[in-house]
Amino acid sequence: MTIFVDMDDVLADTYGKHIELYNIEHKQDLQLSHIQSGEVWHNVPEIHHKSVREHALQPGFFRDLIPIKDSIQVMEALYNKYEVYIATAATQFPNSLLEKVDWLAEHMPFITWQHQIMCGHKFILNGDLLIDDRTYNLEKFQGDTLLFNSPHNVGDTGYTRVANWQEIAERLL
Repeated sequence: MTIFVDMDDVLADTYGKHIELYNIEHKQDLQLSHIQSGEVWHNVPEIHHKSVREHALQPGFFRDLIPIKDSIQVMEALYNKYEVYIATAATQFPNSLLEKVDWLAEHMPFITWQHQIMCGHKFILNGDLLIDDRTYNLEKFQGDTLLFNSPHNVGDTGYTRVANWQEIAERLL
């Protein structure tokens, strides 16, 4: 089985990083538990929307993201059992490509460079399963899909959801 796995908000906590930077920049105390749905910028005063939307343009944003709980251990087990590839939109933001490669080298060194696909659209991928948090990446994928829970996708329907990496392990290992 060939499995493609997204990085942002599936392996690496970009949502949490947006909250952290927002709190530092605007001296606030926004917590994930305060958010019911939507992107982080949807959950802050309109005057702060632009600054939150520009976080991903900052050098270092993608490099020091915190791994999602259990992602490293489960990914290593999946990698040892299946053909697993990272498939991430690394060309969307100027610094993200190198920062994502460096992040993977630090946190998931078992994933060789040959198994890292830095791309734009993911519908061109040909495999059995795509794990992603964005439905626009899942909707045209020809294989099976798993929608990884995130506040920004709580209203999205029509996909099999997983709440965490332990659920993925239960399904695939």
